[in-house]
Amino acid sequence: MTAAALIPTAPQPLAKTPLPAGRPRAWYETHNRRLKAMRLAIALLDTGVYHPSQATDRKIRAVAERVGIHPPSATTCRMVRTLIRYGR
Repeated sequence: MTAAALIPTAPQPLAKTPLPAGRPRAWYETHNRRLKAMRLAIALLDTGVYHPSQATDRKIRAVAERVGIHPPSATTCRMVRTLIRYGR
């Protein structure tokens, strides 16, 4: 067996598909907000934040800056805490 066969390859990101056309603008805003909240929740879990009480707005915004995401609004921060709460 070669050494290349023993080294796992890094997972490749999924190909992005365009969003469906014809939806109201609010649908697209909510969809993108949910995606952003999921990315931030995953980043917080990776840093050791496992309880919603640990995820303050300041900490969520600091993680967003570190990951390279635009600072989230208060609504998005609330969604992040909800995702952490119900993901347990």
